[in-house]
Amino acid sequence: MLISLTLSDFVLVDHLELDFHAGFSVLTGETGAGKSILLDALSLVLGERADAGVVRDGTARAEVAAEFDLEALPQLAAWLEENDLAGEADILLVRRVIEANGRSRAFINGRAATAQQLKAAGEFLVDIHGQHAHYSLLKSAEQRRLLDAYAAAGASAADTARAFKTWQEARLRRVNAQEHAGEQEVERERLAWTVKELGALAFTSEAWGALQEEHRRLAHAADLLAGAQAAAALLDDEDDCVLTRLREVRGRLLDLAGIDATLNETQGMLEGAADTLTEAARELRRYAEHIDLDPLALTEAEARIAAVQDAARKFRLKPEELPEHLATAAAQLSQLGAACDLEALTRAETEAEASYLQQATSLSCVRGEAACRLNQAISRAMQQLAMQGGAFEAGLIPGTPAVHGLEDVEFRVSPHAGQSLKPLAKTASGGELSRIGLGLQTVLAGVSGAPTLIFDEVDSGIGGGVAEIVGRLLAELGQTRQVLCVTHLPQVAARAAQHYQVSKSTQDGHALSSVVRLEGEARLEEIARMLGGVTITEATREHAGEMLRGR
Repeated sequence: MLISLTLSDFVLVDHLELDFHAGFSVLTGETGAGKSILLDALSLVLGERADAGVVRDGTARAEVAAEFDLEALPQLAAWLEENDLAGEADILLVRRVIEANGRSRAFINGRAATAQQLKAAGEFLVDIHGQHAHYSLLKSAEQRRLLDAYAAAGASAADTARAFKTWQEARLRRVNAQEHAGEQEVERERLAWTVKELGALAFTSEAWGALQEEHRRLAHAADLLAGAQAAAALLDDEDDCVLTRLREVRGRLLDLAGIDATLNETQGMLEGAADTLTEAARELRRYAEHIDLDPLALTEAEARIAAVQDAARKFRLKPEELPEHLATAAAQLSQLGAACDLEALTRAETEAEASYLQQATSLSCVRGEAACRLNQAISRAMQQLAMQGGAFEAGLIPGTPAVHGLEDVEFRVSPHAGQSLKPLAKTASGGELSRIGLGLQTVLAGVSGAPTLIFDEVDSGIGGGVAEIVGRLLAELGQTRQVLCVTHLPQVAARAAQHYQVSKSTQDGHALSSVVRLEGEARLEEIARMLGGVTITEATREHAGEMLRGR
């Protein structure tokens, strides 16, 4: 439920803070006072597209904030938790800031959010019915959407749409395979040749590095052998080798250490060095013993390197890129094989078609059952809205399979007794269309999951006794939902539990809108103004009082 709405520098409002309550509330005021500004602000804070035009002239930015009670919305609370946007328990704060340059920022519970996230949260919170919503009733797509909403068939319609897409994609693959069979065969042969060539090479990126290392070792085996042997001899085999000199130094230090014991540590260091050099000489001899002067192995390594380099030049790749090219070609060959298998493609298309028909048939059944209930509900509403004897029908017209199902939806109406049902666009007058639209909106609002319902002058074109009925219907709706209605009808306004007046004034040459909650005499005066216009007589006030007492 909407708890409060705060506006700063928004269109004609400099600053406004409004508190809202449960039940049925109305917004009234002179034409042009800015009654719809509040609803525009609420739409904006719930994710509608931002426009720099909402920033009040002469100010840097506009800001809109709204507070909602989440006690009856556990699904929204869970969504906020999942998106790391949760705030205080059972409270949601949403805010939108629009800069004069058009830049927009959004916040949910003080955390930065996207407009899409605002819109997602708003779908749980508010259902807004605009004053021109009934004109969209003339479009078949909107009629189908309304029926599906009434039937709670949104998920089924989405499943049907996905199944249709899957079916059409399967059909397209089969058609492409038939039309491009020759081209695909040429490509298949090319890929098969690539896989055969590179598969026979049996080459990996790791093997390339190892092969190059092995080739270097074999190519320089003689140098490695001679070098290792010479190094070992310099360490320990010749008369003037390193170890011989080291032993001489150790002998001298041994005598000196007998005179000065402090040389014992150095003596120990020389002994360790001697051991290390002895082991190094031994390792060099072992290394030299294992060097293989193998011309045949060198020839094989050179041939292997040449084969890899030839393949790389053939495919215009680096040697280390060949294994990945083989994997890609093999995958493409596998995919192309499936794409060329007409029998498998035809079978997949048939299965996808059967799945779609199953989904669409199920959707048709749901629509048919819902249409019967909607027909009764709207027909009853028409009797209350000065269309006695009239009837409504949501007709299902079988059509070719499509993304929306197996039928089109056509709203038909008989405005009065004795008239045949005809398409809505060809039968209803402007006033009748408005009343039917209001009946639909109230019926659909009754099945909406949103706890707050907003009507923006959907009662336009209605008056007299019908207006009283409209007011009663909205008041009844307010017993189970929070209902906010922008209206110009005193019969509707008198039925509200809360009444807000929107007025416009001029300050320093600028138009400003303001909103106040009316009670007592102030509310009676507003109802009288709506009844009597410019001149308000005592009789008008008495009439207004009767309307308020009769609610």
